[in-house]
Amino acid sequence: MPHHKSAEKRVGTNELRRQRNVAATTRMRTALKAVRTATTRATAEAALKNTISILDRTASKGIIKRETASRQISRLSKFVQTLPA
Repeated sequence: MPHHKSAEKRVGTNELRRQRNVAATTRMRTALKAVRTATTRATAEAALKNTISILDRTASKGIIKRETASRQISRLSKFVQTLPA
């Protein structure tokens, strides 16, 4: 239990931020799965465009590192190119 008023406020703030981070991470993982489960290149490219946007936003908020987002984008792009047209 917090002993100071400011520490008590931090408990609430931390919980809100945690919930936001969990929501953003879930959104990101769902987008990644959408690209990975695509069967044609056209659907994968559409999903990839959305996923790149989500990864960039997640990285800019500091939920994941920029390098991680860059690596994911690179690997997904490579994956999309292997799909049949």
